[in-house]
Amino acid sequence: MESVNPQPSAQAPMRVEIWSDVVCPWCYIGKRRFESALAAFPEADRVEVVWRSFQLDPTAPAHDPGRPAPRVAEYLGAKYGGGTAQAEQMMAQVDAVAAGEGLHYDQSESRFTNTLDAHRLIHAALEHGGPALQGAVKERLLAAYFTQKEDVGDPATLVRLAAEAGLPEDLAREVLASDAHRDAVRADQAQAQAFGANGVPFFVLDRKYGVSGAQPAEVFADVLAKAWADHAPVTILAGAVGTAGAQGEVCGPDGC
Repeated sequence: MESVNPQPSAQAPMRVEIWSDVVCPWCYIGKRRFESALAAFPEADRVEVVWRSFQLDPTAPAHDPGRPAPRVAEYLGAKYGGGTAQAEQMMAQVDAVAAGEGLHYDQSESRFTNTLDAHRLIHAALEHGGPALQGAVKERLLAAYFTQKEDVGDPATLVRLAAEAGLPEDLAREVLASDAHRDAVRADQAQAQAFGANGVPFFVLDRKYGVSGAQPAEVFADVLAKAWADHAPVTILAGAVGTAGAQGEVCGPDGC
C-alpha cells in the first residue's frame, strides 16, 4: 500500500486518471469494464476522466515506411522464446476475454510499434478539446489497433484517426511535425512510476485511490463509491479495492 499527496475538492468534479497504452490489450478491456461501472454510478455526470500516457516499450522502433514493423506475435515469440505459435495462442486467449466485454479483437496482424506519437495526439486532444475530445481520440486509437488492424505508429494513419475522432487534422499534423507534448508523455510515465505502477491499466481516482489492472466492473463500482465519499488522506491500493489485495490483469515492459 502506497500513499500520495491528497488534493481533495468537494466542489470540483472527481477526476479519474487512467494510465494506459494504445497497444495494451488489457487496457482496452479495463476501459470497457470501468465504463460499465461508471455508467451505473449515480454521480457519473460529476466524474471527469483524463487519460495519461504509459508506453509499454518506449524503445520500440519508430515507424519506417521502408521497413514494416514485425507482427506482435513474432516479436513476443522471439522475446520470450516460445515462438510465434505460442504467442498467437496467448493473444487468442486475451481476444476471448475481450469478446466478453463486447470488444472484437483481431490481433492477427497487430504490429510492434512505438506509441509516442499516439500519446502526443492524446495529449493534444486534451489541450484542444478537454476530456471529452481526449476520450474520443483514445477510443478511436484503441479500436483502430485492436479491431481494425491499423498501424498506430504510422503518422499518416494517426492523423486520419485523430481527425475521425474530432481533432482538427491540421492540428494533428502540426503536433506530429514538432516535439509538442513529448514532455507531457514523459511526465505521465514518471508519475506512474512514482505511484508504484509497473503495469497498465492503472486507475487513480481523485488522487485518493488507485486500482491496478483490468478489474471487474464491480470493483470499479466499489472504488468509485469510496473515492466519492472519502475525502480523507489518500491511499493508493496496489491491488483491487474490496478484494483483499487481488490483482487485475495488466501489461508491463515484461509483457501482459
